[in-house]
Amino acid sequence: MIPDSTTLEILRYKTVAAAEEMGLTLVRSARTIYIKEVADFSTAIAGVNGKFFAYPEALGVSAFVDLDLNPSFKDIGPLKPGDVILSNLPYANGGLSTHLPDLQFIKPYFHEGEIVAYGWTFAHTSDIGGGVPSSISPRFSDVYQEGLQIPPVKIVHEGRMDEGILRIYLSNCRSPETNLGDVKAMLAALDKGGQRIADVIAAHGAEALVASQTMLAEYAADKAKAVLKRIPNGTYEFWDYLDHDFVSQVPVRIRCKVTVKDGAIDLDYEGTDPQLMSAFNVPTEGLRHPYLTLRLMHMITSHDPSAPLNHGLMDTITAKAPKGTLINPEYPAACGVRHATVMRLIDVASGALHKADPSLVPAAGGGTVLPVVLAEPDPVTGLRRSMVIQSIVCGSGARDGSDGVDGRESGLSNTRNSPIERTEDEAGVMIEEYALRSDSGGPGRWRGGTGIVYTIRILKDDCAVLARGLERFFFTPWGASGGRSSAPCRVVLNIGRPDEKQLNRVDMLEVKRGDTLTLMTPGGGGFGDPFTRPIEEVSYDVERGFVSEASAERDYGVVIRKGSVDQDATAKLRGAHQASEGFDFGQNRKLWETVFDDELVTRLNRTLTRFPASIRGRKRRSIYEDVVPELKAEGHFNIADMAGRAETLRAKLADLVAALEAQETRA
Repeated sequence: MIPDSTTLEILRYKTVAAAEEMGLTLVRSARTIYIKEVADFSTAIAGVNGKFFAYPEALGVSAFVDLDLNPSFKDIGPLKPGDVILSNLPYANGGLSTHLPDLQFIKPYFHEGEIVAYGWTFAHTSDIGGGVPSSISPRFSDVYQEGLQIPPVKIVHEGRMDEGILRIYLSNCRSPETNLGDVKAMLAALDKGGQRIADVIAAHGAEALVASQTMLAEYAADKAKAVLKRIPNGTYEFWDYLDHDFVSQVPVRIRCKVTVKDGAIDLDYEGTDPQLMSAFNVPTEGLRHPYLTLRLMHMITSHDPSAPLNHGLMDTITAKAPKGTLINPEYPAACGVRHATVMRLIDVASGALHKADPSLVPAAGGGTVLPVVLAEPDPVTGLRRSMVIQSIVCGSGARDGSDGVDGRESGLSNTRNSPIERTEDEAGVMIEEYALRSDSGGPGRWRGGTGIVYTIRILKDDCAVLARGLERFFFTPWGASGGRSSAPCRVVLNIGRPDEKQLNRVDMLEVKRGDTLTLMTPGGGGFGDPFTRPIEEVSYDVERGFVSEASAERDYGVVIRKGSVDQDATAKLRGAHQASEGFDFGQNRKLWETVFDDELVTRLNRTLTRFPASIRGRKRRSIYEDVVPELKAEGHFNIADMAGRAETLRAKLADLVAALEAQETRA
């Protein structure tokens, strides 16, 4: 029977509750901190079309509503009751995984011999082999270095575990016991979903369940289109940067053109840099991948929280990422640190939408999601075991009408922080500071959210810290509508000691007993002229420590002496202020684009598509280093050295691009 509107609403919440109960089963049964505390996992129920129609609203990672299970079925053959598919290779499962540590499990749910739905769960496991503990290093150039590759295979056949596949998997993990616990928890979650789907069928019938899958997607599509129609028709272009590709000093650019027509949205990422010889690539496999559309999903669900969370939200959205680029790489490009790139994808879409209507979305967030991993000696095996001790984030961007959220940029996922007590109980570290970072949020009428300060002290010898995904040291998060950019990222080893060392990138940092590591993440960009922020709000920020007295005077025009506002000095300072409009990208980006402007870089990237994907990145790097030889040096690149010779350097870039355009196309 086809459900009426009342029954449809009941089915909506029953199936979402089933997906949420799957997540609760997983988090209560898992072994690792990153699942039990940080919640880097998700669960959902897909319809017979292989797309999610029931997705938890606040449990686990929220980004993957629009994933597609169908590529995982391609080479599997007929599914039977009790079967479970396992995979982790993005290039074989249609981007269902986005890096190897994310294990994907799919289980068909049958009724009277027919599939009526699929259960799905993924979890970030602590290790999948590869060249470093926890398997992820920004230096890796291909997925062979990143660990065990698992194309879609049946790990459970009609209820029986394939012990051979399980042995291969566990033999490639540095922590097989805890990983096995996580695998069993994921299988238990799928079983729980099957039980609840059976309950729904018993109450409402299989026909109603299957019919509701399409009806709920259509309902979500209608709700989403009503929100998307708020975006004015037109074409809006924006680009932003990663600081570098880790193996060189050359920045990495992502470009997006957003075309809007009556609620239909097209995202075109032509002009984005070629795939990299490092681990920042995002495998999207030519699909409308959730990572390409994530900011639009945020916008839809923020403006209409009543919209069902399912694939129908994206029905009027298309996305194109050229093959062989950073965001649609060809196999076997490494992808372990893809989350750093995804944060910039969010900022790029936000910037384009700001050009359409500044009230729609926030300014740039702090742009850093940082899983901090400790590798310490295992007394039993003598090898280093790895554990994620904290997931550090940053501040979110301010928006029209509201400050950014302090210390909480949740654009990528709903992951939580790990309790300090739990970390110190399981890892050889002491947490000396975990606090909001003063003066890190971008000044504005609405202040950007502050970043985080996180300091750990190492309690054992022969340890290493892995902090992959550090970003925004160089290109700071931008402010909008006259708001200012925020403070950059900082990382300091042994801060305040004679052996203090500033770090601008971290792969696998060897540390010893007594060392400290301090991570200071950026805040979000500000929105609106900071000199129009009410004096009492600035004063309150100073009282709370979010803004210093020096910043209050310099950035907001509020003079505070000994805890009190000097009204006369403040009036004089604010009266002399000249407001600015539009974006504030920070000084480094302004200087960079005096040479590497949009027109030339877009021409360069378009021309590079003539060459095989495997060499595009090297050709691009050589051109940048020919233009600015200082980029070849190790250590922090001083962009101020470019300022006096920008015209000459730009002319050289133009000549190199023209020469490349004149070359023969690839065979």
